[in-house]
Amino acid sequence: MTYAPPLDDLAAAMAAIGADRLAGTERFAEASAETVAAVLAEAGRLAAERLAPLQRVGDLNPARLENGVVRTSPGFAEAYRAIAEGGWIGISADPAHGGMGLPLTVGSAVSEMMSSACMALWLNPLLTQGQIEALEAHAPDWIRAVCLPRLVSGEWTGTMNLTEPQAGSDVGALRATAEPNGDGTYAVSGQKIFISWGDHDMAQNICHLVLARLPGAAPGTRGISLFLVPKIIFDAEGRLGAANSVRAIGLEHKLGLHGSPTCVMEYDRATGWLIGPEHGGMACMFTMMNAARLAVGVEGVASAEAALQAALAHARERRQGRTPRGDGRGPIAEHADVRRMIAQMRARTSAARAICLDCALSLDMARAAANAEERARWTARAALLTPIAKAFGTETGCEVADLAIQIHGGMGYVEETGVAQFWRDVRVTTIYEGTNGIQAMDLVGRKLSDGGAAARALIAEMRAGAGSPLARALDALDQATGWMLSAEPTDRNAGAVPYLRAFALCLGVHYLHAAARARPAEPARAALARIGEERLLPQVAALCAEACAGAGSLYAEEAEPLFA
Repeated sequence: MTYAPPLDDLAAAMAAIGADRLAGTERFAEASAETVAAVLAEAGRLAAERLAPLQRVGDLNPARLENGVVRTSPGFAEAYRAIAEGGWIGISADPAHGGMGLPLTVGSAVSEMMSSACMALWLNPLLTQGQIEALEAHAPDWIRAVCLPRLVSGEWTGTMNLTEPQAGSDVGALRATAEPNGDGTYAVSGQKIFISWGDHDMAQNICHLVLARLPGAAPGTRGISLFLVPKIIFDAEGRLGAANSVRAIGLEHKLGLHGSPTCVMEYDRATGWLIGPEHGGMACMFTMMNAARLAVGVEGVASAEAALQAALAHARERRQGRTPRGDGRGPIAEHADVRRMIAQMRARTSAARAICLDCALSLDMARAAANAEERARWTARAALLTPIAKAFGTETGCEVADLAIQIHGGMGYVEETGVAQFWRDVRVTTIYEGTNGIQAMDLVGRKLSDGGAAARALIAEMRAGAGSPLARALDALDQATGWMLSAEPTDRNAGAVPYLRAFALCLGVHYLHAAARARPAEPARAALARIGEERLLPQVAALCAEACAGAGSLYAEEAEPLFA
């Protein structure tokens, strides 16, 4: 598949969210506009030249399990080395461990391009980046000293192991155990499923972050601890020794992402080390999970961008029927309904991109804050944006990929064109790292538990300079926010998904206008903002009405046959 890095669209999104503020902080002073542009251009070149050609290769030649070892798709190992040697895994990691120390905002833009080019491969570095963040925050000093330089360099890779056959979204139901060995290590036993890149042949070692229970631990999430369990045991100097008693015993047969091995992992008294405090595993793992939620939202944007590019290329070439302009023999891009779909794809992709980048910016500004008050404000903003970025980003990926198939017509349903792969690959993103329903319930539950302060601060931010269509949509969103704050939990949860989408659409159109103001020399930015007003904002009132409908009709006695 061909792929063109959307450098101008990324620059417009950066301008819309005010990313230039990063260079004004002491922590990110080196992230000047020139530096960021050069970094993104180089990352885009690698994505287009080395990763994009592997998109179909991974789909047609899936990873396979042979004699207990996962063999990756042709070309993946070489492209992975190019990623590692370029320093892209550690783009936002601490320079003390070999990282570039660039803002997560820049790292997220890089991640979008890499995922657009070949999501199945980029998933590997993406998981390692999350583990780097978790170990930086919670690991003992010696673990950080040994593991972080090797993870940052790409010599080693990282995974996270939460899910078990009986414990999916309900992580507290897990049964994996960890027994003290008496020498500071633990014997970890159990089976984990759906472990992306749980085994492969691309790096020297694989470090698994595994949730398990210590003896006598309390039930539920309160009794979960976190352990680092390597594929190959290492010593305090990082020297590799014996193979650990952990192995992939099967690969999942998936709808998409065939080049990314999703493993069933078996731990049989495998040697591991405690990360964070005993019984504090969920808090530690949430560091990686929250990073992953934003990253998954970016994956959705990436799939949307790739699908949009494929659809545009087809629409410019394909000729069917009489078109309404010129001699009537133009490509299907001239038909009104095709233009509607392309416009919607562009608006949704641009909106979701800005939401994800603004979430990353908020995390960066919290890290760079000069005082506790400023840090708290940015942290609350990032927390509010995280479920929106994850859910709206991934829904955008699915919907734009679906429209790309529609624009291709019958050829979109034929695998040889490659466009169906975008939908197959992105479909899982609405499910993993917390389903989008869980993200929405998090938004209306925990993220509104401050009395709606963070949500209303963001609504007020959007009101500044808003035209009348956006202002009307924000009125509906503000009223829905008030309803959510006074509703019972079950009523809130019944309307959580439409509420999140309404919030995201308002944010998206706000960013489209901000990009148009920031880039007045590009008339297409203003045109896209108008399309957002006409095609996206009208949905907000209906979504808010649905959000406030409550759960009564879902639990009414006469409705029970519907669920029988």
